[in-house]
Amino acid sequence: MKFGVFSMNSDEGLDPLEIAREAEGLGIESVFLPDHSHVPVARRVTYAAGDKHVKLAQREEFVQSANDMPRDYYRNRDQLLTLASMAAVTSTLRLGTGICLVVQRDPILLAKEIATLDQLSQGRLLLGVGAGSGWNREEMRNHGTDPRTRMRLMAERMAAMQQIWTNDEAEYHGEFVQFDPIHSWPKPLQKPRPKVFVGGDGPTVLDRVLAFGDGWMPGHHDDMGYFGARVSELQERAAALGRGRMEINVFLAHLDRLDDYVAAGVDRIVVMLPTGTERKFLKEVADAANRF
Repeated sequence: MKFGVFSMNSDEGLDPLEIAREAEGLGIESVFLPDHSHVPVARRVTYAAGDKHVKLAQREEFVQSANDMPRDYYRNRDQLLTLASMAAVTSTLRLGTGICLVVQRDPILLAKEIATLDQLSQGRLLLGVGAGSGWNREEMRNHGTDPRTRMRLMAERMAAMQQIWTNDEAEYHGEFVQFDPIHSWPKPLQKPRPKVFVGGDGPTVLDRVLAFGDGWMPGHHDDMGYFGARVSELQERAAALGRGRMEINVFLAHLDRLDDYVAAGVDRIVVMLPTGTERKFLKEVADAANRF
């Protein structure tokens, strides 16, 4: 099992280049960073509600972001620029998007950014993707994205980027994404593209994993029986489609559940580094990896 870490990449925390150097020096396999261009000052769904109470989005009153969520969410640096900087000061560390909010990024530009990062890092990019949670609906809307259709939008943007990455003359014609033949270089160093890990825990997430992913990136589950059953379902469905084994990455993993993860068939765990204590937790993750 591989061990990675997740940093909120806050400008109030440890320099990300120091995190990258220290993680690589400790033998940690990967570093993942989040993706929030901004956080609206007021929202109709609280951060704590997530996707569990999306009907709250219909209520009239707003909640202030600063009162219900960690500061890290609106103090983080740009995801892809930081990963590129990390790539420049390391040689073996894998660089992960955890997750990239595809529904808030132009697919033509994002395809070029991903391919460039993969080339310049010598094929070290791990591409986690997602459509965002219910609490950040106002953030999506500020990018022109309708939260109600974000899953269809993500599927089209992933398909369009696949066309760009694998064709000298790429075109795509869908409901949300439309472009006639284009030239776009570079192409990713990894072929046909970096591994794609689809984030999320909802009832339809496995459909998305099978549609355009190479693996699943759920959060930690306390109910390992339920989690193990979903992993088995994914692998069985993949086999029935003639696909290879899907890679399983547990995000925000717990170091005291390593045996459970192995039993469930997990390939990589990603442990969060709380802002301000990054060095302490880097060492804890490295110690766990060495013991395991």
